[in-house]
Amino acid sequence: MVRRIIIDCDPGIDDSVALVMALFSRSLDVVAITAVEGNVPAEMATRNVQTVIEQLDPPRLPRIGAATANDNADYRDACFIHGRDGLGEAGFVTADHHQRHLSEKIICDEVRAAPGEIGIVCLGPLTNVARAIQRDPHFVENVGEVVMMGGSFNGIGNVTQTAEFNIHCDPESAWEVFHAPIKKTLIPLDITSQVQFSLGLIDSLPHESTSVGRFLHRVIPYLFRSYRQQLGLETIQIHDAVALLQLMEPELFELEALAGDVEIKGELTRGMTVFEKRRSKNAPHNLEVARVVAVSAARQAVIKRLHS
Repeated sequence: MVRRIIIDCDPGIDDSVALVMALFSRSLDVVAITAVEGNVPAEMATRNVQTVIEQLDPPRLPRIGAATANDNADYRDACFIHGRDGLGEAGFVTADHHQRHLSEKIICDEVRAAPGEIGIVCLGPLTNVARAIQRDPHFVENVGEVVMMGGSFNGIGNVTQTAEFNIHCDPESAWEVFHAPIKKTLIPLDITSQVQFSLGLIDSLPHESTSVGRFLHRVIPYLFRSYRQQLGLETIQIHDAVALLQLMEPELFELEALAGDVEIKGELTRGMTVFEKRRSKNAPHNLEVARVVAVSAARQAVIKRLHS
């Protein structure tokens, strides 16, 4: 069965790898790719979505949604990891699109046109989904599911001591989505960071004679360099690819139904994801959280999906 999805993302090299996996998958029908401000500012996110699609030239062309800035005064991009252009400073040239539609409009339109059939895979901050909830009063009953890469189950962040990047970019929107009556699955930082890739990944990429191979060989090496120079690591983590993999190969993950929330006010904990872990409490569950991943199998599955 082919699953119809919207990918909401902030490319970013790891988002781009996930887009490769999705756009050439026989099990997914990507009806739209919507840009969101996160790894890169809004205008760059919109341009990068278009760039990735043009470079890959997939068999089915999705609709594109344009990002606009979020309302979070604490927002900071991650260009120090992904490059000044967000795509490893590869120098891609992209044609200008003069007629753009807002990401939240594209999301609402597609979900409204096929009630219950469209899932949204959120690989960046949750700004657009929160705006879709606000825009269309029937959105929560029409969307099929929302799969989110973000948060941290153990309370250890990667942008602050307690907050994961995607949630910290727009905590208010994350809070709204967490509390919405929608089927939700969260793939947290604890899970995605376990699946690490060594430099040998480059030799495992598709050949440069293909559009996918050419694109990946231009962006992946930059990620290795920035992880080594900025983070002191010899391996990379492709968080968004692992999150998408949960949708494609769910047997590699174990999920647990939990009550989750987002801290929006704390001076030290703003953007932290908080879960009810006390055995004596029976709080209503509002999402499923990935708690275990088959690390080696997931790593191999990502590589295999890049060759689809």
